[in-house]
Amino acid sequence: MTVAIDRATGKRRGDRAPRPGLGRRLKHSYQKNWYAYAMIAPVAVVLGVIVLYPLAYGFYLTLTDADSLNSARTIGVNEIAATYKFIGLDNYADILWGPTAYDRFWSHFIWTIVWTAACVALHYGIGLGLALLLNQKLRGRTFYRLILILPWAVPTFVTVFGWRFMLADTGIINSGLEALHLPTPAWLEDTFWQRFAAIMVNTWCGVPFMMISLLGGLQSIDASLYEASEMDGANAWQRFRYVTLPGLRSVSSTVVLLGVIWTFNQFTVIFLLFGNTAPEADILVTWAYFLGFGQQPREFAESAAYGMLLLAILIVFTSFYRRWLNRNEQQLAI
Repeated sequence: MTVAIDRATGKRRGDRAPRPGLGRRLKHSYQKNWYAYAMIAPVAVVLGVIVLYPLAYGFYLTLTDADSLNSARTIGVNEIAATYKFIGLDNYADILWGPTAYDRFWSHFIWTIVWTAACVALHYGIGLGLALLLNQKLRGRTFYRLILILPWAVPTFVTVFGWRFMLADTGIINSGLEALHLPTPAWLEDTFWQRFAAIMVNTWCGVPFMMISLLGGLQSIDASLYEASEMDGANAWQRFRYVTLPGLRSVSSTVVLLGVIWTFNQFTVIFLLFGNTAPEADILVTWAYFLGFGQQPREFAESAAYGMLLLAILIVFTSFYRRWLNRNEQQLAI
């Protein structure tokens, strides 16, 4: 085999030039894209101030024993300096493996998983059913869409307060059940019914978003696929299974991921529905709020540790979820 060599440089032809160092690559990138960097700089600064700094400071707090008694505070004209100490990973160890780990973390973690799975399943199932109905040629379809999207358009706190009034002992729901001589659950007092009510209210709030997203996905499916399947003799279930669901795969994967993240961190519904009166119905995010702001002394470090654990759980879930989707797509491509 003959290798051509450049006489001027002594290098073999076809050899790659050595890769420049990091500093040189950054300098070249800045010279080439300085305008883009200038445009995104304000956004990067704002994100750094609003997101990165609180996140870094929150992680630092998790490594201390900070609470409302040893943090810096001002009483009248007196300024009291912070006296909390660095304790490393003790907060995480106490939360996950301490003597009260089950009552303070694992019981809320299990309920959070059940809450998230139930709500997202109901959101998707009911949303898909309504989207399929609204995708048909119905009389007054626009009116139905407006009515069904109202629970999402109305501010969440208004919706939750309305449900709270209806679920009260003398509310319209129990009054109707009593008129029918049916049992009247203690929606806002009994643990089981508190959890049932929380799932019911969150389902009411979340279905419209899922319905609209899936309806958009349904309308993007090529109608010729349905025509071809009908010509091949496919029935309604087969068309749904082999045409509709594959056509919704990309939309479904995105809205389910968003639904899991939003529901896992759904603070508003449970807090406004029960306040601090239903500790057994608290999911991790509302329990973390209670530790940091709903008791005395307020456990700032432990509450921040819960926030870091929530972030870690969602990062791990998202990573596995995306990997699972990519694996399924590769298998379908084969």
